[in-house]
Amino acid sequence: MQLRYSFRLTPTPGQRTALARAFGCARVVYNDAIAAREAARAEGRKAPSMAELSATLITQAKRTPDRAWLGRVSAVVLQQSLRDLGAAYGAYFASLKGERKGRKVGPPVFKSRKDQRQSIRFTRNARWKITDKGRLSLPGVGEVPVRWSRTLPSVPSSVTVVKDASGRYFASFVIVTDPDTDLAAAPDSDGLPMVGIDLGLKYFAVLSDGTKITSPRFLRRAEKKLKKAQRELSRKQKGSNNRAKARLKVAAAHVKVADARREFQHQLSTRIVRENQAVAVEDLAVSAMARTRLAKSVHDAGWSTFINMLQYKCERYGRAFVKIGRFEPTTRRCSACGHVDGPKPLHVRKWDCPACGAHLDRDVNAAVNVKDAAGRAGDTCGELARSWPSAMARREEAGSQGIHAGARAA
Repeated sequence: MQLRYSFRLTPTPGQRTALARAFGCARVVYNDAIAAREAARAEGRKAPSMAELSATLITQAKRTPDRAWLGRVSAVVLQQSLRDLGAAYGAYFASLKGERKGRKVGPPVFKSRKDQRQSIRFTRNARWKITDKGRLSLPGVGEVPVRWSRTLPSVPSSVTVVKDASGRYFASFVIVTDPDTDLAAAPDSDGLPMVGIDLGLKYFAVLSDGTKITSPRFLRRAEKKLKKAQRELSRKQKGSNNRAKARLKVAAAHVKVADARREFQHQLSTRIVRENQAVAVEDLAVSAMARTRLAKSVHDAGWSTFINMLQYKCERYGRAFVKIGRFEPTTRRCSACGHVDGPKPLHVRKWDCPACGAHLDRDVNAAVNVKDAAGRAGDTCGELARSWPSAMARREEAGSQGIHAGARAA
């Protein structure tokens, strides 16, 4: 199983300059490759291969006066930039053919030096290493101090250095974990229940056992501070140093909200996975709900990220994960007798079943129906948990606030 472990970096001023140089060189090679492919397409020629682009835009370009400065950074960084472009084109063409799941993606676009997020990747052949003093030694950069929050379970296969919108630096390591070790570290699932989860806005999650987790509403709570920072930014003259400082304040405020939300979701998802042998959720149409008048609240909740966390943690620790269809009438069906009633407006939080007279809580009733619908997928909860495959996880490992475990896949 592949996971990402991310740790905060504190580079010196000289190392920041070296990283900025590497970010810039990787961006230039990326943009030159797009320009070369677009020129070939305009002239009706076959698109150049990655090997041809590497020879032209890296090896030969270093010998020219205009691109001689490419030789000041690690060649692995430049090669990885081309691989990223190849992956982007691969995703674009797969999307055109309908072979890619999810929303359609467009063709790669040019990167700007003003992009708020910058990243470079070092693979094993770049000869990077973690020193005995716990520093990250990067070619062309030096030994960068790292704020370690935990030990790495195995030797990383690569490291991605990321600079986020607020100016913070992170090292994101790709780790391959041992499935047997992961299963041994998880609590024994025998005797643990199966849980259904109903996600909402007032209550972030309602469990089928009646537990209600109030929504923290991190964005709503920080709106006053965010508005003040945005107003200060709007008053600064474009291109000035004060505007750049104000932009960092806005980015830092947003990052604080994102960190708090991610920390909350990690802790809750870990608790749910450890205390249950099978987890069931509803397949929500988040993108559709984000186009309604509740868009800000939907984005603030972060349901998709939370569901992804539940899924990869269940897969890692041998738990069953079930996602039921979004058209299942979980709100309208009585969890006591199974009677399906008419639609319920949002203001109706409790109701009585017209068939059996049971007094039902809207959210708890939906969570129980989610659990029952998942249970119908197998004969028993235990059979469902045993038959669910322990697949490869694709998401991030749990982290702590301010230390991003789960930087973007590079």
